[in-house]
Amino acid sequence: MSEFRKTDKLLSAVRRCVQNYRMIESGDRIAVGVSGGKDSTALLCALALMRRFYPEKYDVIAVNIDLGLGSDITPVEKLCTDIGVEFVRVETQIAKIVFDYKKEGCSLCSRMRRGALHTEAERLGCNKVALGHTKNDVAETLLMNLFYSGNMSVFWPKNIPDEKNLTLIRPLIYTDEKTVSEFCRANSIYVVKNECPYSGNTRRETVRQIIRSLEKENRGVTDRIFGAIEKRGTDGFGFQSENSQETSEK
Repeated sequence: MSEFRKTDKLLSAVRRCVQNYRMIESGDRIAVGVSGGKDSTALLCALALMRRFYPEKYDVIAVNIDLGLGSDITPVEKLCTDIGVEFVRVETQIAKIVFDYKKEGCSLCSRMRRGALHTEAERLGCNKVALGHTKNDVAETLLMNLFYSGNMSVFWPKNIPDEKNLTLIRPLIYTDEKTVSEFCRANSIYVVKNECPYSGNTRRETVRQIIRSLEKENRGVTDRIFGAIEKRGTDGFGFQSENSQETSEK
């Protein structure tokens, strides 16, 4: 397995998160949803590396759902070979359905992509699916739901098994975007360009810019939002993940 630089901060956060929310158990077979972006790629590397020392033994499979946008995922496939992880690519027509036929955006795309990922995970004999949502995504989702839906909700750290008996876990929620970016830069990890036509023009991007602006004036805003979510026990946070249900999409 390839050696990586600047792993301590990333692995420490992932391990603490996994332990606090009991995300991984011995014998788990985990399908990691890998888009080729920095978050999902860092998560894949972290879970692959953590197999060396984590007391619970588990397997990892990288699953890429090809939306049909023409993204070059070859560097991710090579990375999987280097770190000793099986790579599976699932070709779909999700982009054509969402953008050409339905003419809808992120919500439908996210649901279809998640459905395809879960179906493939079940086919591969996995019992868990891992997604690369970070601490920043947690804070952004809370504010998105507050601003646009009028409710104080956020996605769950760990979900109860679905109809396919799959448990959804998010081991990066203790990790911020800065740590992910530093890890990827230090290891020259290729980040696949986001070809989505809505990229940079979404409600999430609007909220992201608001938080970044607040961080410039008052550093630690993201950490405080996350801390408030966990202290309050919002939607499965605060180590109360056994009765969770999904309420929001990234």
